Amino acid sequence: MTEAGGSGRRPSAGDGARLGFKSHLRATVVPGEAAYLVSQRGVTALYGDHSEVLVPLLDGTRSPDGVLRDAAPALSAEEAAASLRALDAAGLLRLRPATAESSAAIKGSTAVESPTAPPCPDRAAEAYWDLAGLDGVRTLDTLARTTVRPVALTDVDLEQVGAACRASGLTLAPPGTEADLSLVLCDDYLSPGLHEVDAGHRAAGTPWLLVGVGSAAPWIGPVFRPGEGPCWHCLATRLRGHRSSERPLQRALGLEGPPQRPPATLAAGRAIAVQLAVLEAAKWLAGIRTASHGSVNTLDTLGLHTTAHPVARLPQCAACGDPGLVARRVGAPFVPVSRPKAVQDLNGHRALTPAQMLERYGSLVDPVTGIIKEIRRAPGSPEFVNAFLSGQNLAMRSGTLAGLRAGLRSLSGGKGLTEAEARTSALGEAVERYSGTRQGDEPVIHDSFHALGETAIHPNSCQLFDDRQLRDRDRWNAGGSRLHYVPPPFDTHRPTDWTPVWSLTGQTQRLLPTSMLYFGEEEAPDGLCADSNGNAAGSSPEDALIQGFLELVERDAVALWWYNRTRQPGVDLDAFGEPYIERLREGYRTVRREVWALDLTSDFGIPVIAALSRRTDKPAEDIVFGFGAHFDPRVALRRALTEMGQLLPLVSEVTPEGGGYRVTDPEPLEWWRHSTAANRPYLRADRDVPAFGPRDLPYAPAGDLREDITAITELTRSRGMDLLVLDQSRPDLELPVVKVIVPGLRPFWPRFAPGRLYNTPVELGRRTEPTPYSQLNPIPLFV
Repeated sequence: MTEAGGSGRRPSAGDGARLGFKSHLRATVVPGEAAYLVSQRGVTALYGDHSEVLVPLLDGTRSPDGVLRDAAPALSAEEAAASLRALDAAGLLRLRPATAESSAAIKGSTAVESPTAPPCPDRAAEAYWDLAGLDGVRTLDTLARTTVRPVALTDVDLEQVGAACRASGLTLAPPGTEADLSLVLCDDYLSPGLHEVDAGHRAAGTPWLLVGVGSAAPWIGPVFRPGEGPCWHCLATRLRGHRSSERPLQRALGLEGPPQRPPATLAAGRAIAVQLAVLEAAKWLAGIRTASHGSVNTLDTLGLHTTAHPVARLPQCAACGDPGLVARRVGAPFVPVSRPKAVQDLNGHRALTPAQMLERYGSLVDPVTGIIKEIRRAPGSPEFVNAFLSGQNLAMRSGTLAGLRAGLRSLSGGKGLTEAEARTSALGEAVERYSGTRQGDEPVIHDSFHALGETAIHPNSCQLFDDRQLRDRDRWNAGGSRLHYVPPPFDTHRPTDWTPVWSLTGQTQRLLPTSMLYFGEEEAPDGLCADSNGNAAGSSPEDALIQGFLELVERDAVALWWYNRTRQPGVDLDAFGEPYIERLREGYRTVRREVWALDLTSDFGIPVIAALSRRTDKPAEDIVFGFGAHFDPRVALRRALTEMGQLLPLVSEVTPEGGGYRVTDPEPLEWWRHSTAANRPYLRADRDVPAFGPRDLPYAPAGDLREDITAITELTRSRGMDLLVLDQSRPDLELPVVKVIVPGLRPFWPRFAPGRLYNTPVELGRRTEPTPYSQLNPIPLFV
């Protein structure tokens, strides 16, 4: 027989070792029935005469030979040994060195421990480690030989922490010596002191367990292991992302760390946090390395439930990774590769299904360690609309305490015909905003436009503000809308930061101001700010590029229609023969709404559709709209109809008296309260031209995404334009994100510089002459 847990040594009757059941088992024999082993995990029954003989003898007072001797003559030595081997193989037995306790039991007298005798074992602790799958005796010995050091960045009593460690069998490291594990207690995982703690443990190579004890939901973990897995800086990056609202106050007060939060906990809660931290430390030192040690584990002391939040390593982390990863990726040529389309349906011919996307990237959604706190259904969504929200829209942040008003677009979101599609869309938009935020590792060249020469692109060739808008910028900016902000004129002789973008049409590198490519919290010194036009996430870089380009084409077509107020052909919804269309129309009818669509397709020949809906039961029609573009007109229509559903929750509960809007922004409120299909005739179809149907733009899908990229590159080149792409993918997310730029294509916000906005409607026969600047639609698009 071997010792359970496995030394393989066969002790002799004279070496003092005692054989018995493991500490988590209590044996009881019911004569003629069975021997029962009771533990915290249930009851094990041992049947047969052998069990009734051997179980009473396995009380830990006998050596193995003693058990065999006392089992005779009921069992032969061979029979008893075979049964013991079976019990040992089942993990039920343990050999224990002789102690004063066992010696006293043998002699039947009170134990008097000698000065050299080992201490009496902590049977409850042994039982705990036995239940954990370890050998309880050996584990207690391991804990006695390893050391832990408590470190406090808060007012916790270190003496009490030390006492909790000793009570659970942990040994405190003597002063001046290195510990095997540090137990670091703080009130905030972003406390400035953690920089120094992390640096010290990194230099010493010492693992440390972080614990937050200052709130009603204490945090325990993770264990940081220098040189392995994520570090504190990886975690801090994610935590700061969820606490961006604190940073304006932090800057205003000149704080090194976040504003201090008042403690909100009872003494019992703090004690629970300390004891749980000691438990995690003991498990880690004992060799139990579970997922909990790589997570922030939160305990809600009000609801008494725990949640594990896995901590991801950031490959580009400046402390533990390669901080040059992003710069090298951005600076490299963008070379499309073959990507066969796995899905060719009305979701957009992507390489992965929505369900596959959610499964692969769902870990990015976490209220503590994710980049998105949650994805939730938009409040006020009718049952027939799938519209979901995915947290703050990082493109609309402000670095001031009050900030520019964001309102309607302050949250990221997504839409779809199914919940999975809408959740995937919301996830993608949040990821593209996160990836498009400046994080400090982007490559930059600091110089002036004048000095850089032809490689640099003037920002207004992309932003397209008219000189009159630049002169009148104070009036434009008085409303406070970030969407309609007009920057100061760009100083071509003043040095600023530039970031490379790759030209697919020219196969060369170009430069654009970094501040118009990446979102920032503070106003850039050059006065520029980035927008989300052309930002896209996808199942592959090729997928993301195509979606970003389609967005540019869509918004350009919308601008041509909206600001020129041209009458466009209608869309024959019945001609598409899609069952979902009638389901949506019926849903809109139940909330007293009419639905129609317009064909906005421009000179690019890529179908662009606007879907619109108005209330029919009150004077204020609360007109909502959505847009969609795709090579396949069926997909374009589906995108327009589902995007329209994202605005519907904002007006779904409006009363006949004009209350119930879910936003306070003046532009949409003015639109919803006063615009009607009658007083905005460009919203209605031109009845003098045939309605658009799917047969008007026949579509033969390509089988590979690279073929689509080749097509759009040539399409852009044929119009004398440049197709630029910036890879904004973040190594820690592994979800491809790009920003696509085509200088000259219009965003759908009011950008009134000369060019396509005036010329293309004439070339398309929509107008006989360009619309004068003063006669452009005075209502700016507000989404």
